[in-house]
Amino acid sequence: MNTAQQTARVGLFFLLGVALVWVTFETLSNGKIFAPKSHTIVARFDDLRQLKAGDDVLMAGVKVGSVLKTQLAGHRGEAVLQIDSNIDIASDATATVAMSGLIGGNYVSIGMGTAGLPPLMDGAEIRTVESPDLNTIMAQLGGLGKELQSSLGSFSSAFNGDPKTGGGIMQKLDKLVTENTARINATMENLQQITDKINRGDGTIGRLLNDPKLHDELLATVDEIKSAASQAKELVANAQAVIAQVKSGQGALGTLVYDKKAADDIKASIADLRTVSDKIARGEGTLGKLISDDALYNSAQITLKKADRALDGLNDSGPITAVGIVANALF
Repeated sequence: MNTAQQTARVGLFFLLGVALVWVTFETLSNGKIFAPKSHTIVARFDDLRQLKAGDDVLMAGVKVGSVLKTQLAGHRGEAVLQIDSNIDIASDATATVAMSGLIGGNYVSIGMGTAGLPPLMDGAEIRTVESPDLNTIMAQLGGLGKELQSSLGSFSSAFNGDPKTGGGIMQKLDKLVTENTARINATMENLQQITDKINRGDGTIGRLLNDPKLHDELLATVDEIKSAASQAKELVANAQAVIAQVKSGQGALGTLVYDKKAADDIKASIADLRTVSDKIARGEGTLGKLISDDALYNSAQITLKKADRALDGLNDSGPITAVGIVANALF
């Protein structure tokens, strides 16, 4: 074998070795020979839900890292997340263990957080939110199914009846209808008669429905009632205005009610009238004497009689004699 062939074989084996090393690095570095720089954050959960190293870390559905390792931290599970160096996670972001499908694996979902807040530093702990486990959800659904089945059984028992406790709703309803068939038929016949009378225009309801004149009169009456109600509202408004004026002391009535001086004057006038009436009742003064003194009344009657006699004597005497008669009669 010449030197050229040996050199070719050595070169071929060298290329195969380089290719093998290339494939090995591609496999171990997830398609990248030189892995980019990254930082880690810690997420602690009550249950990691079978999360394991290598599972994806997603943010808004985009892969931003992977689970570096999982371990126990006291009574909780801890996942160390390796995040790409060009990804900043807000300090108020939260992490959740989510399922990629019913038969798929789990991954860590990180929320976007609030823009503008400082990012989490290398080794910092991110806040976590517990998500329900599939087994827990299935157990709750199973319990709900049992409760639904029990409720349906109770409903069926109440609806169809239990031979031990008696008939159900349907049996009782059927019995009620059977026992009251005659009454139901009579009620239906009465209803039929009532509807026939209404259709013929008999009775008040029938006339209202079939007589246009009565209908128009009813509408006119309603309009009058509306008009009366409107007038009553206006009267109430006027009364309220008057009351407002009285309260504000306006007008004669307002002055009488709220003006103290006017009230005092009225009281004084009433007191004076009472004093005058008391004097008249006691016979004091000219008017009191005229009303209470009988002698003055008798004197007035005597004077009137004398004047009457003097007038009678005038008919038979001349003017001069008449003056003398009158003077003699009166004095």
